[in-house]
Amino acid sequence: MSVVPPEAIEVPDGVLSRVREADGERIALAVRASLDHLRPWMPWATEAAAQVEAQRVRCREAEDLWERGSAYIYALRQSHEGSVIGTFGLHRRVGPGAIEVGYWVHVDFAGRGYATAGAAALTQAGSALADVERLEIHTDEANVMSAAIPRRLGYRLDRVEIRPPEAPAESGRLQIWISG
Repeated sequence: MSVVPPEAIEVPDGVLSRVREADGERIALAVRASLDHLRPWMPWATEAAAQVEAQRVRCREAEDLWERGSAYIYALRQSHEGSVIGTFGLHRRVGPGAIEVGYWVHVDFAGRGYATAGAAALTQAGSALADVERLEIHTDEANVMSAAIPRRLGYRLDRVEIRPPEAPAESGRLQIWISG
């Protein structure tokens, strides 16, 4: 069992690597290209989020979160130096003994297995953390494409929480999928 996940994780056809400030430009480019794809489901998917400086700030925050052990954010690329396909994270925001797997993928790579591969790799990395007993993936009930990922990975639907929608296409029915 480990205390922190690895900084780089190989996945089929790619690599997840710890986000650094230098990734800001590549992440901004991916967000910019994918805004129409992300905006319905991600409250943060705005014109401002597609700016390089905004992503550099987010990357610096990700570095700080990693150091504090409260979140581990990765960029997914086809190679170590390639363009960003999406970002994935392990977030300690779901209570003691649990960690949440989060993800988004560039529009040009959606539906090609990258999100499933990244989420699978982070499920394995999160499961290897000494203090993690349960992993969660949260999806809005209307986001069928995203909800297919935890199903494929063997997560089970634990509950549906009602909440005000945070993004335009959300139903307000948050599915909580658990593994472990």
